[in-house]
Amino acid sequence: MAFEGLADRLQSTIKKITGKGKVSEQDVKEMTREVRLALLEADVNFKVVKQLIARIKERAIGQEVMESLTPGQQVIKVVKDELTQLMGGEQSKIAVADRSPTVIMMVGLQGAGKTTTTGKLANHLRKKHNRNPLLVACDVYRPAAIKQLETLGTQLDMPVFSMGTEANPVDIAHKAIEQAKEDHRDYVIIDTAGRLHVDENLMDELQSIKNDVKPDEIFLVVDSMTGQDAVNVAESFNEQLDITGVVLTKLDGDTRGGAALSIKSVTDKPIKFAGMGEKLDQLEAFHPERMASRILGMGDVLSLIEKAQTNVDEKQAKELEEKMRTMSFTFDDFLEQMGQVKQMGPLDELMDMIPGAGKMKGLKNAQFDEKQLGQVEAIIQSMTKKERQEPSIINGSRRKRIAKGSGTSVAQVNRLLKQFNEMKKMMKQMTNMQKGKKGKGGFNFPFM
Repeated sequence: MAFEGLADRLQSTIKKITGKGKVSEQDVKEMTREVRLALLEADVNFKVVKQLIARIKERAIGQEVMESLTPGQQVIKVVKDELTQLMGGEQSKIAVADRSPTVIMMVGLQGAGKTTTTGKLANHLRKKHNRNPLLVACDVYRPAAIKQLETLGTQLDMPVFSMGTEANPVDIAHKAIEQAKEDHRDYVIIDTAGRLHVDENLMDELQSIKNDVKPDEIFLVVDSMTGQDAVNVAESFNEQLDITGVVLTKLDGDTRGGAALSIKSVTDKPIKFAGMGEKLDQLEAFHPERMASRILGMGDVLSLIEKAQTNVDEKQAKELEEKMRTMSFTFDDFLEQMGQVKQMGPLDELMDMIPGAGKMKGLKNAQFDEKQLGQVEAIIQSMTKKERQEPSIINGSRRKRIAKGSGTSVAQVNRLLKQFNEMKKMMKQMTNMQKGKKGKGGFNFPFM
């Protein structure tokens, strides 16, 4: 999970004050001290932390909180509001030019994931905004970069404009836009050259491209794993190119969070997107309020719903709902449901989006183990079609065969069968309670 260490520390800190019927000035001071330490450990810029803590303290000791009927909750709201503002306040949407095509320059250092992010962004624009991007290979110094972009274009079934390694990057960008107009492409995404560090030649070239094509967006791609180094890079690029936004890569990794929490304050430029995995569909629009909620353990239901809408088949969901109402769903239906949930992303990420799920994870972390879900899947796949349709026929010898075929134990098979039966009973009770009401399909997975 992104910000895992910071999230654990902050959630532990605010938990002490949440349920208090009365909050003293001393309580607020102790809480802000802990928050300050947590942010500094997360590699958040020192000046940013100082300003943030001052704002939290001022608001938390104010009349609005102290005279509230639920002061503990009000303090948490203050912390969430300030974290949200720190990361930009509102989502910053991608630009759309008055006349097509909209031109986006992708800039950054080598190793930040710029070329892959270029492909991800093109995929995002097509899937989420129904756009037709053209990818442009302007990194003429690394033949591998051109090849990588062409490979991404093939995977995405999307055109890549390239003139090889001998052409001038400014000419490539200029002609790519002419080509995009001819082909009625509405976005041009230019993958520029990177360096191991910021240098004058790099900036001169990027400035030349900018002056020629006049991009609508200049996105700086930075590796969030590098913490304050990412902030320093952002500051340098912004001073010389006046970037319009930042894309953070590897935000799904073991990142401390310093980059995401510092960049907006230092550069005054918004975080536009976040890379949440290596796959080409794992680029998300950055929502400051949703991220603040996740950091504080309040979940992110809106993002969860968006993932479900993108990955879950509506027709299958309705069919499943009907089967659950009539108590006719089987292990085959269960496998299908598991497959759809897997498409939504890693299970621990999905759990982070559910309010309060962090507490459950802390108590029973094993329940959300991807490996154990894989074992459940293996057990079901080791059953015959008839056994999946009618689990009641699975006797002792069948259980041994299923366990052997799935690489598990008879005890694990027994546990799954028992949990499946208990789940059906529970769903029957819920269906009876909701008679006359229109419910939503879906059920909890049994975990081993």
